[in-house]
Amino acid sequence: QVRLVESGGGSVQAGGSLRLSCAASGYTNALNCMGWFRQAPGKEREGVAVIYRYNGRTLYADSVKGRFTISRDNAKNTLYLQMNSLKPEDTALYYCAAKICWQPTALTLSSNEYHYWGQGTQVTVSS
Repeated sequence: QVRLVESGGGSVQAGGSLRLSCAASGYTNALNCMGWFRQAPGKEREGVAVIYRYNGRTLYADSVKGRFTISRDNAKNTLYLQMNSLKPEDTALYYCAAKICWQPTALTLSSNEYHYWGQGTQVTVSS
């Protein structure tokens, strides 16, 4: 069984920073594709940033490029999302997700392809 637990959300003013963490436990050996997704009220869930375990390949949504950085500590089975220069439009419930994949080309920002999800952590950015 796989368990993903997010932490680090909170409320900040525009321009501020937050760092999200996602601790993975259980059978994580094959979960080589992991990432962060978010869902704002009234909107569909969208991919924010994803990373492939072995070569560190990453994909970012255009809206967060240059502001957010995804990283992964494989020894700790922990995923991170450093969020800088936050904007009010970044306000959402942020989810950690993972899927089994064996090639970096399988990395995708499409939430439909991810099978394991955390419970989410709220990020609120005020203007």
